Amino acid sequence: MCTSHGRSPLVSKIRDVFAIQLFCLVLAEMLLADEGGRLRELSRSRMEMQHDLLDNGMLMSWRTDHTIYVGVQDGLKKADKISELPGQPGKAVFDQYAGYVTVDETSGKALFYYFAEAVEDPSTKPLVLWLNGGPGCSSLGGAMLEIGPFFVNRDNRTLSRNKYAWNNVANMLFLESPAGVGFSYSNRTSDYNNTGDRSTAADAYIFLINWLERFPEYKGHSFFITGQSYGGHYIPQLANTILSNNKIMNTTMINLKGVAIGNAYLDDDTNTRATVDYYWTHAMISKGTHTTVQENCGFNGTYTGLCRTAIEAANNEKGLVDESNIYASFCWDASDPQQQHASV
Repeated sequence: MCTSHGRSPLVSKIRDVFAIQLFCLVLAEMLLADEGGRLRELSRSRMEMQHDLLDNGMLMSWRTDHTIYVGVQDGLKKADKISELPGQPGKAVFDQYAGYVTVDETSGKALFYYFAEAVEDPSTKPLVLWLNGGPGCSSLGGAMLEIGPFFVNRDNRTLSRNKYAWNNVANMLFLESPAGVGFSYSNRTSDYNNTGDRSTAADAYIFLINWLERFPEYKGHSFFITGQSYGGHYIPQLANTILSNNKIMNTTMINLKGVAIGNAYLDDDTNTRATVDYYWTHAMISKGTHTTVQENCGFNGTYTGLCRTAIEAANNEKGLVDESNIYASFCWDASDPQQQHASV
């Protein structure tokens, strides 16, 4: 795929891809690669590697001690404007946009965004960035199943208006980050192999600088970073990067006012201990299983074989229950009759 620097023909192609694959992307990301599952995979792999599970450098910021890349943005806002999403219920009463912002011209790395302006008086409303977690989950999941202006209906073909959408009170910017998540990409393979928290923060910062050149009317707006799950890493690091670079440049490049993180993933020890406690206090595992975990796990950054076995047993005993909504049926692909559905 190519960046939006190719002007209207490629932008039109991008728009077509976005329209055709939107529902498939959302369903695949949220149903087959949910954030809880991604976090379990991450935690399990780090336990097996005996990794230092506490990221002591979590708040180390990427600093612009050199000139950052700022691409030509002329005409790209107009090219990114969405006339109507597929299955949209009538004409939207707000403007919406989608497209790519190049963050590294050398590697051709570009991040995909979806932007929904506030329903009323967007010029007076704050700008809010939303980041889903994972790591590796698309923020289009947040846009289409959580806080965006539309929900995907059960027919997987049409949309309905979300009356509790955050763009009722703010201008909402959804970013797919890092490269390799959703539609975001790089032409350099090593960018996928070497991605990490600091490079993700750096790319998100460069994205924002360039996006604000494309949408200069939002430069002075109050800016908030919000998200969930592994956003517990992404969000404070991006916030620290913004504040550090504002200080270095002695000017407010981005008018950051605050952050908000739901169900934040901060470190493996805290997350794993709390998850097992949650299972037990909500009758999802037995007292014996919970006790075995407590007896074999010190949650101090070192995970023995007995500890890993105990945690795996707890996860298996919990079964196919959606941790984000334990009282609802687990939402799997209805075309697969072999899958088991469960709830508490």
